Amino acid sequence: MKQAWPPSITGQEEQEAFAAGSSVLDHKFGQGEQYTLGVEEEYMLLDGETFDLVQRIDTVLAAIVGHEDEARMKPELMQSVLEVATPVCRTAGEADTELRRLRESVRGVAADNGLRVGSAGTHPFSLFERQRITARDRYRALVDQMQYVARRELIFGLHVHVAVDDPDKAINVINGILVDLPLLLALSASSPFWRGEPTGLASTRQPIFAAFPRSGPPPRFRDYQEYAEVIGQLEKTGCIKDYTHTWWDIRPHPRLGTVEIRICDSVTRVEDAIAIAAFCQALVKLYSELYEREGQVPGYHRILTTENKWLSVRYGLEAPIMDLATGQRNRIPVAQVVRRRLEELEPHARELGSDDELQGIHEILRRGNGADRQLRVYNANRDIVEVAREIAEATEAVASV
Repeated sequence: MKQAWPPSITGQEEQEAFAAGSSVLDHKFGQGEQYTLGVEEEYMLLDGETFDLVQRIDTVLAAIVGHEDEARMKPELMQSVLEVATPVCRTAGEADTELRRLRESVRGVAADNGLRVGSAGTHPFSLFERQRITARDRYRALVDQMQYVARRELIFGLHVHVAVDDPDKAINVINGILVDLPLLLALSASSPFWRGEPTGLASTRQPIFAAFPRSGPPPRFRDYQEYAEVIGQLEKTGCIKDYTHTWWDIRPHPRLGTVEIRICDSVTRVEDAIAIAAFCQALVKLYSELYEREGQVPGYHRILTTENKWLSVRYGLEAPIMDLATGQRNRIPVAQVVRRRLEELEPHARELGSDDELQGIHEILRRGNGADRQLRVYNANRDIVEVAREIAEATEAVASV
C-alpha cells in the first residue's frame, strides 16, 4: 500500500498543530526513508472549446468525491486551478507511474464535464481580473492581507519534495542547491505569454510571483536552529501564520521532513516533470553526502546566484550564465552547465534507481523547454488560442512512452 503524501500528517492535522502553537523546532526529518520524493503540480481548468480558464474547481472536486484519488487533489487560490500531489515515491520511476495516473484521472473528470486540463507556468491569454477566489478561509485571508499582489497571482508551479534525515543537513542542502536553481528554472520555464502577449521572458511566472513577500531565493541559514529562530520571530509577531507562508524558491518543510524545491514552472509534458524530479532527487543526495563528508557545502554571494536566476528567467535554456562552480570569467550557456551537472548526478541517480528518468533532461536540452515549444506554435501563425490548445493536448498525453 502506498504511503500517503504528505507522509504521516494530513493537512487538517497540520493546521490544528499550528493553531495549537506547536514549535517550529518540531520536525519530521529522519522519521521516514531518506531521499523519497513527492511531486505536486498545479493545473489549469480550461473551457473545452475556447481554451480559456474557467471557474470550475467546485465541479471537479464534486466529481471526485469517493474517487480513489480524492485525497490527492485540492483547490488553490483561484477557482480555475487544481493541485495534485503524488504519494511518497522511492524512485522517479514510481513518481512517473503515479503522476501519469493522476493526470489521466484529472483528464477523465475534466472531459466528463466538458473541460480540458493544461500544465504550464502561465495561461497564454486569460486575465487575472476575470478569475474568482476559491471560497476557503485561507485564500480569503491571503487576498485580504496582500490585495492586488494576491489577486494577480494567476500562475502555476511544479514543486518537488525530497526527504532528508537531519534538519541541519536539510538547511545545508538548501544552501548548496541555491547555485542550481537557475538550471532548474531554465529546464522548466514554460510561461512566455501573459495576457495574450509574448513577454520576451522564458518564465513570466517568476516576476509575477516575485511581488509576493518572502519569495525568491531564501537567505543562507547557518543551521536549523537559526532558521527556527527567524521563523519563530515572524510567527510570534504575527507577520506570518506559519512557516508555509515563506514562499521561497526552495525551503525546508519541517512537518514533512523534506526539502521542497519550488522554483519550477508547471511543466507541460509529464516526462519532463519526472526528469526534473529525478534531477532534484539526485541533487539532494549529492549535497547530503557532501555535507556528511565535509560538514559544509560551497556557497556563493546572493547577488551572483540571483543574477543567474534572472538570466534563466529571461532566456531559458539559452541563458548565458556565470559559471560559479569553476569561477571562469566568461559566461557560458546554461545548457553546458546542466550537462556538466548531469555527469555528477548520474551516479547518484543510479544508486537511487532513478537513472533512466534522469536521462530525460538530455531530451529537454535537445528539443527545448515548454517556453520554446509555445513560442514555436505561436510564431507559426500568431494564434494564441492554438498555444493553449497545444498545452492541453500535451498535458493530457499521458500514455507510457
